[in-house]
Amino acid sequence: MNSNTKKELIKRYSPHSRVMKNSISAFLVGGALCAVAELFSRLLIHFGTEQKLAATLVTVSFITLGAFLTGIGVFDRIARFAGAGTLVPVTGFSNAVVSEAMDARSEGVVLGVGAKIFTVSGPVILFGLTAGFIYGVIYFFYLYFTGSF
Repeated sequence: MNSNTKKELIKRYSPHSRVMKNSISAFLVGGALCAVAELFSRLLIHFGTEQKLAATLVTVSFITLGAFLTGIGVFDRIARFAGAGTLVPVTGFSNAVVSEAMDARSEGVVLGVGAKIFTVSGPVILFGLTAGFIYGVIYFFYLYFTGSF
């Protein structure tokens, strides 16, 4: 069998990607999550919470909600429908950490959960901290040389 025949067979029998449907689902669910977060934030501010604290509470609430939904097996069903709409917000990060912990729990607390909990999210943390450090150094020198200290 030549390579063109293989490619034709693969193309014919592979499931077709539904890019438009997936994009619309991700947009709607991601937008709904962000709208709920904004509504929750404004509600907290309305009842007297400072804006920074409200933003922190919303973030922590969504992390907790993502972890809880992952733990009871609901997050995967939502993510299957919404795709990146659930993975882009902070709920996706929460899901990555909790799902790794759940997968590794049979190997024990230390060698399983402790060693593998950040397998997926570890690079995100590493590069986020590195980028933040580099940005901080650049910002420090900017302030230093412009006399804004």
